[in-house]
Amino acid sequence: MISTPLARALRDSRLVWHPTAGDAFRIDRVEVDAEVFILSDITVEAHEFSSGIVLGFNGTTEWALDSVSIDDALWLPNETQLRSLLRRAFHRLDSHDRGFTVTATIDGFSRVFESEVAEDAYARALLALIDASLGESSLDSD
Repeated sequence: MISTPLARALRDSRLVWHPTAGDAFRIDRVEVDAEVFILSDITVEAHEFSSGIVLGFNGTTEWALDSVSIDDALWLPNETQLRSLLRRAFHRLDSHDRGFTVTATIDGFSRVFESEVAEDAYARALLALIDASLGESSLDSD
């Protein structure tokens, strides 16, 4: 699973989350940030209102939470979602004894992004791609 700091960096990079069933997220508040929730049509649904998207918790008895604004939710994209967001920039994923490397083309150059977790390597590549598209330099490449 993607690390919380990289999920925050993706959110802060202006990556827009369109919640769908199966998406994982955390509530980005200290008192509940250890819990991972999965959007589903049964327990947690995304409701779109004119004021924004609210994630509604249906039948939750564990603790008193009816809904949370999408602004308080931290999307935890999975490997497939991250690879899809990289689109044509993605070349390959390799595993090795230290973890994983993602090779992607950023600004016309082949770059390698390494992490112990595949999702984090993908996230680093995606952040570099976003930074390049915004004309910023990425400090998170390997």
